[in-house]
Amino acid sequence: MASDQGPWTIKKILTWTDNYFKSNEVDSPRLAAEILLSHCLDIRRLDLYLQHDRPLNPDELASFRGLIKRRIDREPVAYITGSRGFWESDFKVAPGVLIPRPDTEVLVEVALKVLGQKGDKPRRVLELGVGSGAVIVSLARSHPEWQCFACDLSLTALGVAASNAAMEPQCSNLSFVAGSWFSSFRPQAQFDLVVSNPPYIPSRDIETLQPEINRYEPLLALDGGPDGLDCVRTIMAEACDYLVPGGTLLLETGSDQREGVGQIFKNCPDFASIEFFNDYAGLHRVVKLEKKIANSKPL
Repeated sequence: MASDQGPWTIKKILTWTDNYFKSNEVDSPRLAAEILLSHCLDIRRLDLYLQHDRPLNPDELASFRGLIKRRIDREPVAYITGSRGFWESDFKVAPGVLIPRPDTEVLVEVALKVLGQKGDKPRRVLELGVGSGAVIVSLARSHPEWQCFACDLSLTALGVAASNAAMEPQCSNLSFVAGSWFSSFRPQAQFDLVVSNPPYIPSRDIETLQPEINRYEPLLALDGGPDGLDCVRTIMAEACDYLVPGGTLLLETGSDQREGVGQIFKNCPDFASIEFFNDYAGLHRVVKLEKKIANSKPL
């Protein structure tokens, strides 16, 4: 990065970085350039345009060069900046933790709607596989009167999620537990809602994903086994032991897995119904399962 036509202003360096990212086939090149430069300068993206003629000093240029190199190496922007926007908040993210996606906001939207239809009594909510905490923190933040719990096998994820919860004063109702799926809970500890975004990518497809994903994001949060549904089967087979009568299980799954999930449902007799919801792109994304009331197990 060199210039023989005067200082590197914000406008000039954004144009150069946009073109450089395009030539290296980096996704959303202009957006990436803006996010990284605003992060580097510790200003808002809007300020990049309000201060477009501001020159960068040598230290800022050197720092930004480092960020450009990391993005060219396909490191996700969220890992470079250490945060990602989701629902109504910004969440810390770090290597070893799945980056929240906009599609997953549908999981929060459906969860809020489901619990809003169940009356005013306090709710108990459990998230399996908490990751950054984006889903459960969004739910706990919206309803401080709920009792919310989250578990994850990854201690790295639990640490990041707990850090995100600590930034929200409304989240004193949220507890974290280490463990695999339901292993840290007794069947008697029943919940009104269990929500999860489990690994659902078929093992053979991992290597075909974008390098931002298969090089950097945790395999533990991606690989769903031969058909992508191993974790979905486990959760659906066990969930009714932990749900109250009429309780709800919400799962994010792949856009092409509706039929497979429907087959699993047929082998889970304690569920009364199944319903599918699309994401904002119109693709299948969330499955909702309701536990039967008559066949519920006594406490």
